Amino acid sequence: MPLAYEALLSWPFEEIVQTYTARDSILYALGIGLGADPVDRDQLRFVYEEGLEALPTMGVVLGNPGFYLSDPASGVNWKRVVHGEQGLVMHRPLAPEGTVRSVTRIDSIVDKGEGRGALIYGSRETRDAFTGELICTSTSTVFCRADGGFGGPNGPVPAVHPVPDREPDHVVSMPTLPQMALIYRLSGDRNPLHADPSVAQGAGFERPILHGLCTYGIAGYCVLGALAAWDPRQLGRLDARFSAPVMPGETVTTAIWREGRGRAAFRCSIAERDVTVIDNGYCEFEE
Repeated sequence: MPLAYEALLSWPFEEIVQTYTARDSILYALGIGLGADPVDRDQLRFVYEEGLEALPTMGVVLGNPGFYLSDPASGVNWKRVVHGEQGLVMHRPLAPEGTVRSVTRIDSIVDKGEGRGALIYGSRETRDAFTGELICTSTSTVFCRADGGFGGPNGPVPAVHPVPDREPDHVVSMPTLPQMALIYRLSGDRNPLHADPSVAQGAGFERPILHGLCTYGIAGYCVLGALAAWDPRQLGRLDARFSAPVMPGETVTTAIWREGRGRAAFRCSIAERDVTVIDNGYCEFEE
C-alpha cells in the first residue's frame, strides 16, 4: 500500500488536553542531563522545586498525539521512519506546571521519488487550556525513507539555515548518561528503539539510541546558556535538522555562531565519533 496522501493531509487528529506538574518539568530536565552537577545553580533552577522554571524545549513534548504513522491507514512503512527536523516558536514563557490544549495538523507532504522517500511536514499549536493564549508552536519534518514514489508533489522543500564558515563564538559540551534514553522516554516517547536492544539492532543500530528530541533539548539548553544566561523567557525560536543519532553516554558539543542582534546559528557534534548529529541549527533570542 503506498503512502495515503489524501488521508494523511486530512488525518483526524484529536485535540489533546494535558495537565503537567512540576514533577513533569523536573523529569524532562533530568532527561536531557541537567542536575549532573549538584552545585550548578544554572541547572538546579530546572530540576529543583524551589524557584522552578520550565525549559522552553519541553514545549515539543506537550500534547503529543502519539505515533500515528504506525496506523496501517497511513500507508507508511513506520519502521523506516526517522525524525528529520524540529522547530519551536515560543509565543510566551512555558509555566513549570499547568494544563494545555494542543492541536496537531499535517501541513504538506513532499514526494522525493521512488527509492528516495517522502517528507511529511507537520505542526502543533499548544495553548493555555483555560485562557486560550497561544504558548508555543512546534513544527516537525518526518522522513519516510521507504515511501517515495506515491505520485505526490515534489516540492516545495524549505531551505535550511546555513552554518557560517568560521570559528564559532561559543562552544558548549554536555555529557550524556548511559541511561539517559531510559529517563527521557518517561516524558512521553516510549518508542522501544530507545530502550530495547533487540529493536535497536533490528533497525540497524548496535544498541538503543538517544531520542532526537533529547539531543534537541540538550542543544536548546546549551544555546540558552550561551546566549541568554539560561533565562527561558529570552528564547523565541529554535530550529534544528537531525543528521545522525547520539549513543547514550557520548558527549554532545554545541558550536554557536552569533549572526546579528537576537539571532544565531548552531551545530551539534560528537567528538568521540567525529560526527555531526544536529546541523543547520537556528535560534532567535532576546538580548
